[in-house]
Amino acid sequence: MQEMETRPSAVAAEGARGAGAGRGLPRHWPLMLLGAAVAPGAVLVLVGRTLEEPAVQAWRTVCLAVTVQALPFLLLGTALSGAINAFVPASVFSRLLPKRAALAVPVAGVAGVVLPGCECASVPVASSLIGRGVTPAAAFAFLLSAPAVNPVVLTATAVAFPGSPEMVLARLAASLVTAAAMGWLWLWLGREEWLRPAVRHSGHRPGHSRRTEFRRGFQHDFLHAGGFLVVGAMAAATFNVAVPRSVLDAFSGSPWLSVLFLAALAIVLAVCSEADAFVAASLSGFSPVARLAFMVVGPMVDLKLIALQAGTFGRAFAVRFSAATAVVAVVCSAVVGGVLL
Repeated sequence: MQEMETRPSAVAAEGARGAGAGRGLPRHWPLMLLGAAVAPGAVLVLVGRTLEEPAVQAWRTVCLAVTVQALPFLLLGTALSGAINAFVPASVFSRLLPKRAALAVPVAGVAGVVLPGCECASVPVASSLIGRGVTPAAAFAFLLSAPAVNPVVLTATAVAFPGSPEMVLARLAASLVTAAAMGWLWLWLGREEWLRPAVRHSGHRPGHSRRTEFRRGFQHDFLHAGGFLVVGAMAAATFNVAVPRSVLDAFSGSPWLSVLFLAALAIVLAVCSEADAFVAASLSGFSPVARLAFMVVGPMVDLKLIALQAGTFGRAFAVRFSAATAVVAVVCSAVVGGVLL
């Protein structure tokens, strides 16, 4: 009886060993081992060669340049946003801005002169202002004007266009008019359901450390906006590399097409507002009005700014607001440029 009980167990053990041996190595295991050793090396060689192509190198350079150029000002904006959120009482804004929203819009637009930052900095600041009770129309006027009329940008414009103070004045006037017009347009046609601000704490809470609130607000805004900045920089680099120089020359001969083309170019190149004047000055084949449109549209509507707005306020807002801003900025540039230039 014991012998009969032992025999099935031995058979089962032998079958298990046979099954295990069958599962141990596949039939073509030498070829699979060779492929596992060779394939990664081949992929690395091909990728390495691709990265050495001039077009890929140019794309990588432009993408990195746009990101690095905007990053310090994004840090400035998120730090200012965190400071406003943690340290500035909400009553300050109610005292500084007029009670009527229609009057608060131009005041907020002029207040953009005091912020030495670019469009990346203005988005988190505008979001923080809305969270502190500022009417969205005034916050959006500040968002548009701050990157275009601050002292750093105006000084850079004067340096890029030496002996042409009318270009500096035209940029200041066209940018302020565009910012105020968009603020009033939001009061007239804007809807609350289009605006989906990022969920975040706004304002100091009793019993909590202000430094901790500043750190958390800064960390949230920077990480949230930084990802969209990289996406916009990648899109700008792709267009910059894909469009040949001959396309630029084809549009420079027409007064109206040159304005529209440089406005579109400003959107896709996504040059920081502190540097766009030097890019505009280098486009000497275009008219002064077209170059003015480049400098007015760029700080208000570009790929990285659209991405930042979509991440901060929602896609529905970013699409409508950016499209309207581009149209208003082109019209204001043409009118102001036609008078002053």
